[in-house]
Parts: sequence; structure tokens; C-alpha cells
Amino acid sequence: MNLYVVIPALNEEAYVGEIVSGICRLGFDVVVIDDGSRDSTGETARQNGAHVIRHAIRQGKGASLRDGFQHALTQGCDAVVTMDGDGQHAVSDLPAFIEKFENEPGYGVINGSRMLSCRSMPKVRLYTNRLMSALISWLCRQRIADTQCGFRLIRADVLRKVTLRSAGFQIESELLIEAARAGFTIGSVPIQTIYSDEKSSINPVVDTFRFIGFFINQLFR
Repeated sequence: MNLYVVIPALNEEAYVGEIVSGICRLGFDVVVIDDGSRDSTGETARQNGAHVIRHAIRQGKGASLRDGFQHALTQGCDAVVTMDGDGQHAVSDLPAFIEKFENEPGYGVINGSRMLSCRSMPKVRLYTNRLMSALISWLCRQRIADTQCGFRLIRADVLRKVTLRSAGFQIESELLIEAARAGFTIGSVPIQTIYSDEKSSINPVVDTFRFIGFFINQLFR
């Protein structure tokens, strides 16, 4: 299969090289979107085998993912896998997505779920995630255990059919909602929950209010 792994990254030179090299060893193409990093994220990714798209100034996760999707589609991909560049997603979990993609072709999106091994997840994130997942599942009319997980496989025909507009983290929820509205079924696979000493790019106050605004907007569409 022609699969591209798309990784939006901001100041992730400590993690991105190992992630990219691990994916390349599995035989898949990697696209890293360097979203205005002030360190050597882009060069490190390139040296380890990634195609790098560079944003001179930060544009947000949504803009980065859209650029990555567009590149993969122009290369004739069958599917795209999205991963974060901060080490919270294990390359060793990638084959589980591929197996489900090949054996259960009815899914348009296969979402990673951390809910079976969430003991190491910070409590605030866990409770916020559960609330957001319940709300997004209600909009999608499908049960999705972990809507805020950025580790997922998306079939190319989903990306060709939906229109994504969000510039920030809301794009992950937007993609699920638009895919469900377009008639696609969303599945899931369990993945590891990895948290270390990295600093999250998510502001719990600002991004919660952004999510509320996004949800209200989607509710009345």
C-alpha cells in the first residue's frame, strides 16, 4: 500500500529524528511539517529520511496537517497516518493501524485510543478528553473512545471528500465530524499512553474555550 505518515512538528528536534527513522525502517514515506520551529526540527527530520515542508512562521496544527494531506494526495497515497512529533506516539503501534486498514476495509478513519492504558495520563487531560470525546461522538452519531488522539489512519477518499478549515488543534475533531457527516465509519485501535517531561503545546484554558466555540459552531451547522 502507498501510505504516508504526516507529522506536524514545532521545536521537536529531540524526538523527531528517532520517530522518522523508525517509520522509514517500516518502509513508509514520512512528511514532516516544520511549523516555524526555532530549532533544527526540519533539518533533523530531513537527515533521517523525511520530506520536509517548512513554514517560515507558525501557522498552527490544522494548517500543517492540511499541507501534509495535500502533499500525500498528490503522491497518490492510499491512506495517511497522522502522528505527533513529541514522542507521545509509539512507532511500534503503527502496524496495528495497517492491519486494521487491510483486514477491515469498511472504516474511513481508524483512530488511536489511549483509553485502555490511561493510568499515566494526567487527570485533567483524562477528564477533559472523556468530556470532549462524548460531545464529538454525539455529533458524529458514532461512539469514538478517544477523539482527541492525533494518532490515526485516514483513507485517501476521506481526505478527498471532506473540507477542513480549522487552523489549530480543533482540526482533529473537525476531521472526525466531517468524515462521519460524509457517511464514513470511524473505527479505533488501542495504542500506548506515553507521557514524559515534554511541555504540551495545548493551553488548557485557551484551547478549552476554543473547543467550546468550535463545538457550538459545529452544532448549528
